[in-house]
Amino acid sequence: MDTVRDITIALLRSLGMTRIFGNPGSTELPMFRDFPADFEYILGLQEATVLAMADGYAQATRNAALVSLHSSAGVGHALGNLFTAYKNQAPLVVIAGQQARSILPFEPFLHADRPTEFPRPFVKWACEPARAADVPQAIARAYRIAMTPPFGPCFVSVPVDDWDRPGEPVAPRVLATRNPGDRTALDQLAGQLRAAKRPALVLGAGVARDQGWEAAVVLAEVQRASVYVAPFASRNVFPERHPLFGGFLKASRSDIVSQLAHHDLVVIVGGPLNLYHTETGGPHLPPGTSSWIIDDNPAVLSWAPSGNAILADSRMALTHLAGAGCDVRRPMPDMPKRSPPPRAMSDRLAMARIAALRPAGTIVVEEAPSSRSAMQELLPMLVPDSFYTTASGGLGYALPAAAGIALARRGERVIALLGDGSAMYSIQALFSAARAAVPLSVLVIVNRRYEALEQFGRHFGLSEVEGTDLSGLDFCAIARGHGVAARRAETPDELDAMLAWSFGEAGPTLVEIIVP
Repeated sequence: MDTVRDITIALLRSLGMTRIFGNPGSTELPMFRDFPADFEYILGLQEATVLAMADGYAQATRNAALVSLHSSAGVGHALGNLFTAYKNQAPLVVIAGQQARSILPFEPFLHADRPTEFPRPFVKWACEPARAADVPQAIARAYRIAMTPPFGPCFVSVPVDDWDRPGEPVAPRVLATRNPGDRTALDQLAGQLRAAKRPALVLGAGVARDQGWEAAVVLAEVQRASVYVAPFASRNVFPERHPLFGGFLKASRSDIVSQLAHHDLVVIVGGPLNLYHTETGGPHLPPGTSSWIIDDNPAVLSWAPSGNAILADSRMALTHLAGAGCDVRRPMPDMPKRSPPPRAMSDRLAMARIAALRPAGTIVVEEAPSSRSAMQELLPMLVPDSFYTTASGGLGYALPAAAGIALARRGERVIALLGDGSAMYSIQALFSAARAAVPLSVLVIVNRRYEALEQFGRHFGLSEVEGTDLSGLDFCAIARGHGVAARRAETPDELDAMLAWSFGEAGPTLVEIIVP
């Protein structure tokens, strides 16, 4: 009979999962015996880096990525970015090594105690198969669950001695999961859209996952509806220089009510509107404003504080609503005016110059919290699938995710836009980027402190915030130590020169951008 390993390799090949993201440990090694020539092992130097690389790769390919981790310690290292993958709705199959079945009763060294409980609640499903022969079927099931909306990571614990045992083959199956939504409810919403005086669309990351960009543009134009990005949306969902683009909603009740005050109908698609970060009281929507929310995740629909809800694929729902529209006579809404680009060295200047100098089709992966408003104002995303960030708010995601996205979209320039504090969480990803020789520009905004926490300190009335000083880091030296060429920019002229250099290189580079 074929071994569990032989059957699993054939299964992974049939699913298009021939890249394995991992950091090898003793209990994983038998999985890689006679490693096939058409597979590639992507080495990360720490498990959090491994998980985020796979997350970026999965989102960019729209197929589940395979992650190989060690037992408890390795899974523990990866948990922060497993949480992010869960919030990103990134489809992952995480396989973790376990000690041999014969010695598990004696709590052996490097075993996993209650392995299926440890990664919860940040996986959709977790399993340690009862028999070695069941391992391929468990991996196949994990793939199907990961690829069923809402997408997300699944976890399989595999004892080290299972790989060489006889296994049972897995038959191929078709997986069709797109949900068009309830037509009666969509038609009811279409009628309300036609009757509205000042409708608004609020779009979340689900629009990008479901490839709903064009459908969103058509619906907005048919209805002459203002379009906003939902709070903390982790993907770009609408052209950010479109005449109907109204900007980014802030993550508090009072700000959302203020920003949506002149709309009588709000249609939220692809993610929650009410993703709050700071506490304020009052209503969730302006008085007299009605709302509908459309998403493929029942949990998002359940916690929406008000309005009607439809469980549906974002693109299919948007397409239906656009087709059910009619020629409207509403005036074009007034859009916010943009301020002139800055001249002095700052994060705002950096965003403006990146926008001016980036090659066409560039992908931005961002983790610079204190500079996010500058990015949203001055570095617009203009084409689909050109922006990714962490949906969880956890740091240490963007740099390895950018490497994973660059692996998935070979030949396209990827920019990892990082704060200096964020960069240090998964700096080991520079090694993986150098080894893969991907066209990755790592741009580090260096203000020598955790500036986002300084801002929150002011919000909470703190006169001084402890533990935010980052002076003394040398990112050029760190990058060179990982095999990545690096340069520093301290003036506007240097900034332009260093960006042009980085964007023109074939392999990974790092630019340390010093701002006041």
